[in-house]
Amino acid sequence: MPGSDVAVTAGAILAYRLFDVAYEIDLAKAEEIWARTVRTGSSRSRLTTTPPKAVAFDVPPVALDLGVVDLDLPDGPVQAVATARLFDFGVISIALRVKVADLSWAAFSDRMNAVDVSVGLAPATALWTGLLERVRNGIAGALIRPVASTLEEDYLVGVANSFSETMTADGLPARLDLVPLLSGERRKLSEPARHDLLRHQYSYYTDDLVVLAWDRAFIYEPRGDTDVIDVLEVANAQLLEMRYYDELLDDELPRMYDLVEATRRHWRLPGARRFADLARRLYTIVAEVTELTEKVDNALQVTEDVYLARIYAAALDLFRVPTVSAAVDRKLSIIRDTYTALYDEAHASRSEVLEIIILVLIALEIVLAIIR
Repeated sequence: MPGSDVAVTAGAILAYRLFDVAYEIDLAKAEEIWARTVRTGSSRSRLTTTPPKAVAFDVPPVALDLGVVDLDLPDGPVQAVATARLFDFGVISIALRVKVADLSWAAFSDRMNAVDVSVGLAPATALWTGLLERVRNGIAGALIRPVASTLEEDYLVGVANSFSETMTADGLPARLDLVPLLSGERRKLSEPARHDLLRHQYSYYTDDLVVLAWDRAFIYEPRGDTDVIDVLEVANAQLLEMRYYDELLDDELPRMYDLVEATRRHWRLPGARRFADLARRLYTIVAEVTELTEKVDNALQVTEDVYLARIYAAALDLFRVPTVSAAVDRKLSIIRDTYTALYDEAHASRSEVLEIIILVLIALEIVLAIIR
């Protein structure tokens, strides 16, 4: 096998599970409550090596320490460091970090697949739900309009900080078979499938490499920088939030059509008020969703760091964030058009009522004049 004599001397495997838990999270309040009740570490996240003027969080998320959990793997139990990150747009990201040292490349791939099986595939297992409840209970007062959404995203990252021999960005893919690690498959893939899996490769220096896949990534980073990992986490959080609003609007559109039809069946005089009330309700939905989607879109500001910008853009495209975002925009446009039509109909209905009242008053004046 390619690279059978190469070992990962230092690295880590990170398993992420992201949950949509609220309309928003008051991060300052979450820090205060967590420090007062749970009394473990918390901090505001920032990119470790990239200058703030080049790439920065719009609102820096809050990182929480969740201690250590045990994972049962085929070759024995291992400990994983658990952390959580709170995003102000209502997403909680929980990460499990398993340290790796002196593993052959094949064993490193097997360890990554074993971690994936141990933490469980979607939906979340008791391990994830237990950690999530710890976080929710620890910051309960900071959750603004909590939601009972079952939407989740998961992602797996294999990180190598050093190898038993010198590796370069150009030579690593030829020296090591990345396909089993990125696909989780034991059977050999076809050449088109291998090519498609390995097409998102990025490097900045001669000795670093990032390879992205739909639900996994491999990172070779000898300097220990975590900026790429943070960028991938933000992209997954954005995907999760956009999926939430896409499903929210999917549920809202049929309800909107039913409400419009029910409103039209009523008599015209109170119908104007019902049209106006329904229009205001739709406008509120549009305003809230637009505000939150803009906040999600601006979660990470990339200005000068071209390398991170390329990885960030590639991750968003690979995760289909622009596609889901465009679907949200289309549904918002339908609701906006319906709101405008309802408002115009309510205005026309009021005008008709006023015209009828004026005609009745004129007729009453004529009748009174005749009587006199």
